[in-house]
Amino acid sequence: MTATSLTGASSAEAEWNSIDWDSIEAEVRRLQIRIAKATRERKYGKVKSLQWLLTHSHSAKLLAVRKVVTNAGRKTPGVDKVLWRSAKSKLGALEQLHRRGYRSEPLRRIYIPKSNGKLRPLGIPTMRDRAMQALHLLALEPVSETLADKNSYGFRPKRSCHDAIGQCFLALAKSNSAQWILEGDIKGCFDNISHEWLIKNAPTDTTILKQWLKSGYVEESILHETKAGTPQGGIISPVLANLTLDGLEAVVKAATSKTDKINFVRYADDFIVTGASKEILEEKIKPAVERFLKERGLELSSEKTHVVPIEKGFDFLGFSVRKYQGKMLIKPSKRSVREFLSDLRGLLKRRRPWKIDKLIWTLNTKLKGWCMYHRHVVSKEVFSHVDNQLFWAVVRWIKGRHPNKNAGWRKKRYFRSKGGRNYVFSTKVINSEGNRLSFDLYQANQTPIMRHIKIRAEANPYDPDYFEYFTKREKLGRLRSGLRKA
Repeated sequence: MTATSLTGASSAEAEWNSIDWDSIEAEVRRLQIRIAKATRERKYGKVKSLQWLLTHSHSAKLLAVRKVVTNAGRKTPGVDKVLWRSAKSKLGALEQLHRRGYRSEPLRRIYIPKSNGKLRPLGIPTMRDRAMQALHLLALEPVSETLADKNSYGFRPKRSCHDAIGQCFLALAKSNSAQWILEGDIKGCFDNISHEWLIKNAPTDTTILKQWLKSGYVEESILHETKAGTPQGGIISPVLANLTLDGLEAVVKAATSKTDKINFVRYADDFIVTGASKEILEEKIKPAVERFLKERGLELSSEKTHVVPIEKGFDFLGFSVRKYQGKMLIKPSKRSVREFLSDLRGLLKRRRPWKIDKLIWTLNTKLKGWCMYHRHVVSKEVFSHVDNQLFWAVVRWIKGRHPNKNAGWRKKRYFRSKGGRNYVFSTKVINSEGNRLSFDLYQANQTPIMRHIKIRAEANPYDPDYFEYFTKREKLGRLRSGLRKA
């Protein structure tokens, strides 16, 4: 590399690192708030003008590039094999985010495993296409949040799976609550959304949207056309899917009366509808849902759509929701527990030669993540079961590692006593200060149970009326996080 190129690289690095991201975010935020306000007032001409202004602003382009170069897929290239690693390439990317002359590249098709053993197709856009999607998402999200169903919780800012589960509890926990549930699952939602419906109804730049939808994908060097669906893997795809399904809650409630005890909860393409009787759900709700979906090129999955009584319960987002003798209890689902333990056992079988500290660190990472996700419900008994099953899996791992050693030797080598427990899987590590410390396997049943505070269904992060609410909610979240760590 020449001295000139080194100087240029250093200058670009300094320029990128000196960007005042707080002011950039504030400028974009002001425009997004104006877009949301115009949407609430149904001034859609003004919405379109403000969206154009945002997608052509330097600040929004900077945020779009930053999103692309900091997200989890930043090291995965598209069909052009280009990555934006250097500050110079990031700054140069800003000049590529122009509407005039923009042509979307085909997606690179890859597959990732699903929990049922099948493969899920993903379409990987180029870095430029990702940045264009991120840019237009900044302009689209204030509209989608303002128009969204109140009880839709998936792929939305400030909302989570736990909010959806919290709404299930509110809808079903009382003694006079609905007794029947329609479990809905949309067949291949991302793959089958009608392009024509999206282009006609999505409140975004349709010229750009057409290019993303019709760009096709490359698999084994062969270009395939796309006739329907939004690519799983695209930054803007989850919001497009939400826009497609928004309005379903209103359709469901319009099909019945207040006495039918109808409640609707959706997370992405999974949803439930409560009802006073099986007949209401099968004869009124299900046909209304099917008509709504058909207009958008979608249909219910016959395999995964069921009507069940609350005494039998149902699984939703990794949780089991069920009444036991009239009392609502939400627990980690049996399937979630089974798959998690299978993952841990598989890790132990595959990693027999690993060093103990690396193995414990990997197990702890998985344990803490799974327990944190399930800590908001009735999980203590399940956590103890996980601890017990993992202990015996570790014992089998140790026996396989040292088949000729006796039980006493293995106990002394791999376990220590702690707080009344005689078999704590542990090893010694040296910290940054040079001290030798015990490094123990995390104990799941020590995870504190802390009830999740559900978000208000009508809360919109782009509405000034809710700014104080979200500030207090974030402060409470940090406080509760500190208590968990303590």
